[in-house]
Amino acid sequence: MENDYRTLLVAIDCSEDSGRVLARAAAVAGKDATLHLIHVIEPLALAYGADVPMDVSDLQSSLMDRARKAALEHAQRFAISPDQVYVELGSIEKTIQEKSDQLGADLIVVGSHTRSGLALLLGSTAKGLVPGAHCDVLAVKVDQS
Repeated sequence: MENDYRTLLVAIDCSEDSGRVLARAAAVAGKDATLHLIHVIEPLALAYGADVPMDVSDLQSSLMDRARKAALEHAQRFAISPDQVYVELGSIEKTIQEKSDQLGADLIVVGSHTRSGLALLLGSTAKGLVPGAHCDVLAVKVDQS
């Protein structure tokens, strides 16, 4: 029985750590594997509560455009086709799990931090993916030592 992963969904935050996460995914992928890349942006209304006092659709659209550009730059460095790059709006864990199921992924790869602040959110994303995932989850430790 072959243990190679063939369909990998790599969740990145588009930070400098994303290259490290992608490199680890490429290293564990089977020789005929397909890498898919996802970056999820939480809706501003979800992140800041439903009562956002202004229309944030232009800002949300701008964030999506910049995220797509950054994700495509990361994908290009790892020869991931643009049609295998997904920039989605939604709940981070739920969106990653749904995309993984749609793709029939056998591995989700995500960065994991143990720092505080925004980095703590990403660490909790890795931890939160495990219970609902229908495949293996690889949390790549990306803390700077």
